[in-house]
Amino acid sequence: MKNILEAPFLREICKTASNMYRQGWDERNGGNISVRLDEEQLTPYLDVKNVLRTIPTKFDAEKIAGQYYLVTGTGKYFKNVEDDPETNLGIFRISADGTEAELLWGYKDGGRFTSELPAHLMSHIVRQSIDPTSRVIMHTHPTYTIAMNAVCPLDEDEFTHRLWQTNTEAIVVFPEGVGVLPWMVCGTNEIGIATAEKMKEYRIVLWTNHGIYGAGKDLDEAFGLIETVEKTAQIYMLTFGKVQNVIPDSGLKALAEWFRITPKKGILQ
Repeated sequence: MKNILEAPFLREICKTASNMYRQGWDERNGGNISVRLDEEQLTPYLDVKNVLRTIPTKFDAEKIAGQYYLVTGTGKYFKNVEDDPETNLGIFRISADGTEAELLWGYKDGGRFTSELPAHLMSHIVRQSIDPTSRVIMHTHPTYTIAMNAVCPLDEDEFTHRLWQTNTEAIVVFPEGVGVLPWMVCGTNEIGIATAEKMKEYRIVLWTNHGIYGAGKDLDEAFGLIETVEKTAQIYMLTFGKVQNVIPDSGLKALAEWFRITPKKGILQ
């Protein structure tokens, strides 16, 4: 077997976690990442028949039974992932009945996956049904996005419009807009169900006074999506109450036409 610490998928999630920490998005043990893997990616590094232990998923994940996931651990700090991946990450397979995670590697201190796993897996199920190439769900706490969420109405179209008007890249990167949930208790199946419902329409979902859930085909795409929202929210908050110039709706329509994208209906006048 090859050294799993040299596996491209493992090195990439380690670098991503470190980068997210350096951005200031993942204080203490805040944030979590899940990546769907193929068995072919794993077999050079792991015996996928060797299950170390099983961990209850605490919801019915039968729709994705047999799928493999690389997931950050509960209570783990992103700043430590790169130095000690085997403690801070785990690779598991969803059991045939969807009620257990069959651990194949990681969580070596006896730990387990993030407490937000049900929300992740529910979102994976939805995003895969829309786009089979979707592989990543990323949850993080970007500062300016949370700040903007705190001072704006809890209206998805209004929030999206303000982002689009602030930064030319915004409508290009997330033409479908941004979903917004009211404040809810985190770590529950209820917030997971609500997030997955929003994921039917959006790749970005804001948890009010908490953070962002983002989806993508790979770590770069999910990170870049969140990064663009956060950069735009930063510009918005730095200019809040002082704005003289915004991108007019006619300009946003011109951007959509030029980049051949379809913005969410009902936002532009």
